[in-house]
Amino acid sequence: MTTNAAPLEGKVAILTGAATIFGIAVAKELVDQGAQIYLVDINSAGLEEALNQCGAAASGLCMDITSDTGISEIVSQTAATWGGIDVLINLACSYEDSGADSTREEWMNTFNVNVASAAMLAQAVRPHMIQRGGGSIVNLSSISSKVAQIGRWTYPVSKAAMVQLTRNMAMDFAPDHIRVNSVSPGWTWSAIMDSLSGGNREKTDAVAAPFHLTQRVGDPREVARVIAFLCSEASSVVTGADWAADGGYSAMGPEQGVPAIPLLME
Repeated sequence: MTTNAAPLEGKVAILTGAATIFGIAVAKELVDQGAQIYLVDINSAGLEEALNQCGAAASGLCMDITSDTGISEIVSQTAATWGGIDVLINLACSYEDSGADSTREEWMNTFNVNVASAAMLAQAVRPHMIQRGGGSIVNLSSISSKVAQIGRWTYPVSKAAMVQLTRNMAMDFAPDHIRVNSVSPGWTWSAIMDSLSGGNREKTDAVAAPFHLTQRVGDPREVARVIAFLCSEASSVVTGADWAADGGYSAMGPEQGVPAIPLLME
């Protein structure tokens, strides 16, 4: 029986994109809340680090999720290792984006990783979730799914597709008692932020401040707690929804967090 101390006790989760800063934070949150997890990433060294940080409650596989054979192995190995599947978190993502100059190959690769592979994984885990009496799928979208951003085409369009895919999944999986939701983070401390800022989180917070009511980037563990909630029975009435874990980014609007009208009187 689920308890408040361990909301995910007895749950088995598959997490893709587990070798990133964000992925490790999600994995650790799930473990802390009682889940057993199967971690997946194409980065073998990063996956090993994630497994080390998660301990005995985690196992995993280095795999390319654009391979249908690979997806079949991920699902079968998870079920064999932990006895079933209750949760799928589609976190793996391609950030490849050349904006208006994006090639057909870039478009196809982005949608293959970010959308099609998430759909194929959901399709593959569905029978296992049915055997358990239901389950929860969480798809990672982004604030980029809702706003136009200079120089970005393939990534935000794929994330918008992810939000719609979530709705369609939720509709078709509802008779199986499988809930499907998406989470759209705002600027969150991640491998990309770390790389672009040279590891300077204070600078990153300063750049992010005008776009977020919280005046900073999100911490990956903060977003991980939202994901974990959607995986748990505490969110049993929630399905087909996109959750903004964005520090108020999507609520703020173009006037940002400053009074604009007084500027007219200066």
